[in-house]
Amino acid sequence: MATLTPEAQDILFRTARTHNGWQNDPVTDDLLRQVIELASNGPTAFNQQPLRVIFVRSAEGKEKLRPGLMGGNVDKTMAAPVTAILCYDLGFWKHMADAAPGFDAAGMFGNAPDMAHDSALQNGALQAGYFILAARALGLDCGPMSGIFKDKIAEAFLADHPDWEVGMLINLGYGDPTALRPQRPRHAPEFTAKTV
Repeated sequence: MATLTPEAQDILFRTARTHNGWQNDPVTDDLLRQVIELASNGPTAFNQQPLRVIFVRSAEGKEKLRPGLMGGNVDKTMAAPVTAILCYDLGFWKHMADAAPGFDAAGMFGNAPDMAHDSALQNGALQAGYFILAARALGLDCGPMSGIFKDKIAEAFLADHPDWEVGMLINLGYGDPTALRPQRPRHAPEFTAKTV
């Protein structure tokens, strides 16, 4: 497998930042589709792909979202060109016939809601990471947030999707570099990992 150049690694990791301020440049539907397509290539268990995304762009949609935001996340979310609601489909197994032909997803998960929930959460979180990296790879800046009221967001947006569970929000667009905060330190590899 080829190695990404240091410059490409920087785009995805080292110089990429969590953005809180946004330029007014629009984010197209085609670009959002590309993010989803690229992120979907990351691995999940049994190819289950439980991530579901609602893109909120309109002023009406942002106002529906407002009650679900904790105080420090309101202004930056209202200003972001797009806010992605990342959800996990607890009924992912109902949609696996095409993604995993021959695998008995219903037999494994259909009568095991706790296992389905844990699997959707774990693999959906993986896909959230892929989503951020895909957005960065395609030139977008990201502002992921967990400071939200998930029940209020679900009430406002998930009435037609009873199997979906809200995971997190990610603001998307072209960040304002003047609004960046200083980057906080990262743990050293020796602190984070060991080999046995």
